[in-house]
Amino acid sequence: MPETVKEKVLKAVQALPDESSFEDVMERVYFLYKVEKGLQQADSGETVSHEEAKLRMKKWLK
Repeated sequence: MPETVKEKVLKAVQALPDESSFEDVMERVYFLYKVEKGLQQADSGETVSHEEAKLRMKKWLK
């Protein structure tokens, strides 16, 4: 059975060092959210090709 969001968050928070700040916890949770969102987008075909990504980066780096 797949992990629930709550289980994923709890596991990630428990893996942090004991001296972690609230900011550390929030950053980890936000990171998990963005990874999950990206995986969902990839699964639904919301991606760009490698060539398109290179073109976009070229524009940003001007």
